[in-house]
Amino acid sequence: MEDKRLSSFKPCKDREEAVNLLESICSSARVSNVQGSGPMLLSDIPESCRACETGVILGIDEAGRGPVLGPMTYACAFWNPNDEDLIPKGFTDSKQLDKNTRSSLFSSIQACPSMGFVLRVLPASEISRNMLRAEPYNLNAMSHDSAMDMIQAVLDAGVVIDTAYIDTVGIADSYKMKLEREFKKYNIKFVVEKKADANYSPCSAASVVAKVARDSIVENWVWSEPGYEPEGGRNYGSGYPSDPTCKNWMDKNLSDDVFCFPDFIRFSWGPAKSAVKERGVKVEWKAEEEDENGEKHDANQMKMNMFLQSVTKSNNSAEVQSRKRRRFDYFDKLNLSTVNEIVKM
Repeated sequence: MEDKRLSSFKPCKDREEAVNLLESICSSARVSNVQGSGPMLLSDIPESCRACETGVILGIDEAGRGPVLGPMTYACAFWNPNDEDLIPKGFTDSKQLDKNTRSSLFSSIQACPSMGFVLRVLPASEISRNMLRAEPYNLNAMSHDSAMDMIQAVLDAGVVIDTAYIDTVGIADSYKMKLEREFKKYNIKFVVEKKADANYSPCSAASVVAKVARDSIVENWVWSEPGYEPEGGRNYGSGYPSDPTCKNWMDKNLSDDVFCFPDFIRFSWGPAKSAVKERGVKVEWKAEEEDENGEKHDANQMKMNMFLQSVTKSNNSAEVQSRKRRRFDYFDKLNLSTVNEIVKM
């Protein structure tokens, strides 16, 4: 069952609740929701951050942008600059740290009452759905919106932000101007740069949260497909399309002719799209014809006045017949017909 606390964008009541919810996201609870968005967790707000009238410093970074499987995670870390001595040391770009060091820093962040954090998880199903819709919602736009949602959640919790350090997605200057327009009334100073996660400690801390959370989610993934267990278990390597281990795992686990992969896969990625096209069942969607004005028209579509006019016995059969849509070829090929009565044997 979905925890409403992970979709309300409201801060946790205390650090214990924040740590428990973070643990549920990373280690046991499912985060995939094929019908909606993944969770966003805002920790409790440190008292020193609430009381900081000059504003906190805040950093944002992501993990898992490139893999063909699993979620992308966005994280934010913030604190009162006067509390710098109380903040754990050793943060840098999480990708440059070994796993044990990242895990240790992740624990230190959770245990530090002077530091607040936010985690936003975008499951593969959410990414696929957004990128494959009629008007694609691309990954850069999702990244920007996730960052802005986290900033707004912190502001809505009553925290004043002085400076926000953000590892850029796309062109840094354009992204910075977008953020300045969105948060114009808050007078936030935005520093948007490449490799910001290696240069600014709040951004580095966010990088650790994002990376460790994603790795934990991938390692502890709970399949949404009933009874599903992939061939080769969780031996999918780094998750990047160029990784032979990942490619081999995908080749073995295209196990359904219609749905192809589990929702752990990003169907919008090139390798997944190619595999579905080559090995999946071809589905042909019948499009409605367009008239000379470019408007779609279906000669068999029911009209509103059909619900208003009475149908006489003399024209009833013809009227009903005109409402029927043509059967799809699929049913004729398999000799399928409508069943009017079920007889118990």
